[in-house]
Amino acid sequence: MIALVQRVSEASVTVSGRVIGEIRHGWLVLLGVGKNDTEAHARWLADRVVGLRAFADEAGKMNLSVKDVNGSALVVSQFTLMADCQSGRRPSFTPAAPPAEAERLYEFFTAQIRAMGIPTQTGEFGADMDVALVNDGPVTFWLDSTTAKLPG
Repeated sequence: MIALVQRVSEASVTVSGRVIGEIRHGWLVLLGVGKNDTEAHARWLADRVVGLRAFADEAGKMNLSVKDVNGSALVVSQFTLMADCQSGRRPSFTPAAPPAEAERLYEFFTAQIRAMGIPTQTGEFGADMDVALVNDGPVTFWLDSTTAKLPG
């Protein structure tokens, strides 16, 4: 499971001309689910996103989490993060989870974020979405649960 996490001062997602999710200060999380991902990957990644200390403290140092700053999260599914672009010119999406499993794990990941007390908005799984953001910093992180040492 891969998350491209961007610290934002605002972000929104629009489907068919209608805003369906928006936040102010917090994380925009673009989430890709791989075919070998599990709930353990989603739990690890959610914990990492919520606990990541990348918001400025009173001294201006990146030392606070999204929870510490009363921030929010906007989680948007993005299967293209799972693309294999190593050969040829056309991306291969073979590493991506099948849609039903990807949606289940996307919803599970989002529920984990909410359970940790973070106000969370979402995109619409499988929809053609327009995502707008103001990247604060810019600060962007690539988190990959497949390289993590998961418990158990």
